[in-house]
Amino acid sequence: MDALNPDRPSPDHQADDDADLMFLGVERQAEFVRTGKLTSRALVDAALRRIARLDPALGAFRVVMAEQARAEADARDAERAEGPLHGVPVAVKDELDVAGQTTTFGSAAQRTPAAADSEAVRRLRAAGAVIVGKTAMPEFGQWPFTESAAYGHTRNPWDTTRTPGGSSGGSAAAVAAGLVGAALGGDGGGSLRIPAACCGLFGLKPQRGRVSTAPHPHLWYALGTVGPLTRTVRDCALLYDVLAGSAPTDRFPARPTATSWLRALETPPGRLRIGYCAEPAVPGVRPHPEHVRALLETVRALRELGHEVREVRPRLPDATAAFVAQFCGGVRAEADTVERPDLLERRTRRTLALARLLPESAVERGVRAGERLAERADRMFATMDLLLTPVLAARPRPVGALDGAGLLTAVARSRPMVAWTALWNVTGHPAASVPAGHAADGLPLAVQLVGRRDDEPTLLRVAAQLETVRPWAHRRP
Repeated sequence: MDALNPDRPSPDHQADDDADLMFLGVERQAEFVRTGKLTSRALVDAALRRIARLDPALGAFRVVMAEQARAEADARDAERAEGPLHGVPVAVKDELDVAGQTTTFGSAAQRTPAAADSEAVRRLRAAGAVIVGKTAMPEFGQWPFTESAAYGHTRNPWDTTRTPGGSSGGSAAAVAAGLVGAALGGDGGGSLRIPAACCGLFGLKPQRGRVSTAPHPHLWYALGTVGPLTRTVRDCALLYDVLAGSAPTDRFPARPTATSWLRALETPPGRLRIGYCAEPAVPGVRPHPEHVRALLETVRALRELGHEVREVRPRLPDATAAFVAQFCGGVRAEADTVERPDLLERRTRRTLALARLLPESAVERGVRAGERLAERADRMFATMDLLLTPVLAARPRPVGALDGAGLLTAVARSRPMVAWTALWNVTGHPAASVPAGHAADGLPLAVQLVGRRDDEPTLLRVAAQLETVRPWAHRRP
């Protein structure tokens, strides 16, 4: 099979060849374009063929920008290949502005196309990437299920009867199915890590402020971050090398890292102190036995890699009050920008009714409370380098988790999905979902690694070690 020649006339191998190209990942795709083994147009055409063939069953994309992407690919082929993503097709979650496209936030209530790219998308294009489309999300990213009244359900490529998680579920489904090699998402309570866990991807929520949220000063106040979903740790590091850096308008800038993220992977982490814990910060939630098994198998793998790993009981603080205040403030701020508030989902209108009872001073108190929780977490990391936990309590639910559900029901169904993730949005610490095999139901398993503030490099190095001893990227749905 000649995966480097997707435009050859034989139709019998076309689908397989397109799949081989898309599952290469963005680093190798960029290398093929840079060395002349492949044109950007051929790569983009392969992505668009797979989207046309597979996405009707997945619902990963809200809009596919086929003609714009082909024109952009032709322009890349006419240029000298210099950027680290030159000619590579990527997708963008529908909460980030892409010039000429409406930023819907998963809602029917917004109609006017964005005049310019968001800062994150601008940096992708500056690195040579080709934007092929915008991916689906629940309305305003409120839920860990990618379902909306306006755009329907997004499905998990490993089992299309199950959810891919959310809120960046469209981006996760697109990467897991090999429609693109990488896609941008956002994480305000687990929205990168949850779909990464559901879909078998690597998803790192970086330190708060690591990636600019411009043109907006923040994403759900101190909760939200922007980042990629990828199949490999190296692809994630490459994307963050492109994306990292603050803009003058950002309210929460991060301290710059000392070296490039890819270069950081060249240095072994050494022997680290890693604590593990299966107790969530959310009371009344218990982890599924398969998730406990994945946690303990990861403990064994880390010990075999030479790390000091011990069980800890860190008494993780309940961050509900700080989270809810910023969640309500963030949804309110996004909803205030829409043109047709009458078209918002009924659940969202209930959220807004509660949010409008909350004064801005209460939201700011939530931000300050989160900083106090971050200081408590910092004391925990005085005795360990990383914390290992589950990502999810429950297995991915059947599609339709939000069908007919009111606000309280949706909240109840969401709690097992965010039990280990939302705390680290409140504190701002970096945290990653790392693949950990597959469960008896055929769906992926994952564990979460949490690092000290501004210490993504250590987290990446350990994730790369785990990827080496149990490679996950070769597995396809």
